Amino acid sequence: MVPIRDDNPISSTPVVIYALIALNAAVFLYELSLGEAALQQFFNTWAIVPAELTSSFGTNAVAAESEWITLISSQFLHGGWLHVGGNMLYLWVFGNNIEDQLGSLKFLIFYLLCGVLAGLSQWFFDPASVIPTLGASGAVAGIMGAYIIRFPRARIVTLIPLFIIFTTFRIPAIFFLGWWFVQQAFYSAMSLGATADMGSGGVAYWAHAGGFLFGAILGPVLGLFSNGRDQYRW
Repeated sequence: MVPIRDDNPISSTPVVIYALIALNAAVFLYELSLGEAALQQFFNTWAIVPAELTSSFGTNAVAAESEWITLISSQFLHGGWLHVGGNMLYLWVFGNNIEDQLGSLKFLIFYLLCGVLAGLSQWFFDPASVIPTLGASGAVAGIMGAYIIRFPRARIVTLIPLFIIFTTFRIPAIFFLGWWFVQQAFYSAMSLGATADMGSGGVAYWAHAGGFLFGAILGPVLGLFSNGRDQYRW
């Protein structure tokens, strides 16, 4: 299922969403300019390498800081066209309404914090991995977690393939996002004991599930329900 848009209007320009999409696109275009060896070095430097993050706990503050920065920088790296395209699509569809609810500054804090906590979720379950973990998926999952509790009845216009044709359905967010989370939680459990990072062509399911849950928690804390706009009804 691919979301085309939501039907929940926004009342302000989502400037942070525009900026995040532009920054992610710019970094990805830079990645495309690198050779294979340089790209791998780029990922090793700026993506989360769980084993290096683990080892940073026993180092001096300067060395540790360089590793903890990757919890932010990794959110702007992507492993391919589908990776960056999918993340930016979901960021646009669900993020604009959350930015509208929180305001631009709090939304930016929310987004980055969800990404950090999502990265730590993946690290917690695979702290010895030496494969870079990267992508905006964890932060975007946080937005989706906030969306499902703020707009559970909003209809998501969804493109679904039926044999050789494509058609659209209007699916309530609680079902669309709820099913997505169930999948991530299931695959997270199945991935225990295995390495699953975007840097290796896999999927960091724990980052997805963790980001979603933290987003659902942090959204209300930061004022997700404070502006009083009515939610959609069935």
